Amino acid sequence: MKQVTSKLLIVSALIIVLCELIGKISIPVGKVNIILFPMLYAVAIGLMITPDLLGKKIKALQKILGNKEVKLAGEFVGMALLILGVKYGTLAGPNFQKIIEAGPAFLAQEFGHILSPLIALPLALFLGMKREAVGATSSISREPSLGVIGEKYGIDSPEGSGVLGTYLIGTVLGTIVFGILGSVSIHTGIHPYALGMACGVGSGSMMTAAVAALAETVPFEMRDTVVAYAATSNMLSGITGVNFLIFITLPLTNKLYAILEPKLGRRGVKSNASN
Repeated sequence: MKQVTSKLLIVSALIIVLCELIGKISIPVGKVNIILFPMLYAVAIGLMITPDLLGKKIKALQKILGNKEVKLAGEFVGMALLILGVKYGTLAGPNFQKIIEAGPAFLAQEFGHILSPLIALPLALFLGMKREAVGATSSISREPSLGVIGEKYGIDSPEGSGVLGTYLIGTVLGTIVFGILGSVSIHTGIHPYALGMACGVGSGSMMTAAVAALAETVPFEMRDTVVAYAATSNMLSGITGVNFLIFITLPLTNKLYAILEPKLGRRGVKSNASN
């Protein structure tokens, strides 16, 4: 175990040093600057050197970073996000009055959870998914959603496969996508504080990537408040998101599935319904 931990820490340190040396990258696309922070290409590098990608081609790499190291890395990420949460919490304190004033807005933005089944479910059905679509589109499929879907349907069920698939895709690509969105969202004309709230979707890594890029695009005096709004929103999304999933979005997704599946579902794919 010590050897696995040592190899993981050394590889992580090398990736950190490399990405910090590269530094922040700004890519101009028309009038928009897409800002890529070290965290984003650290995720990309970490993904590339796993046993399932470059590890298949480079056997020596598997000896350095194998499945045991990959499994342990997931646990380390969870611990690191806890530390990150404490850091963001220190920004919420000085901006507490502004957060209290925006209280109703924080609660109202939680209704954004409803958009997941409304937008994603029809697309999933059109692409050929069956009951997997219920698990995949009833939430943003982070850890609390895995627990709810796993408890209700079983993680080995079609719904469980759907939520797990979205969870894995979000883990791999979500941070990169959210980092890009954070860069370009300021050009929508939406107030920076509202964008800060939008960064907090209930995922520590996605929120961090998005708000880091967003903070670079807003006036300097707004940065700490934007980060505080994002951290507070992320915390609320994690707490209220479970209740929304249980009482609102999951029943809504099942209802929409019953209505839309006969119209949008592909007949050639066998339905594996669950109650």
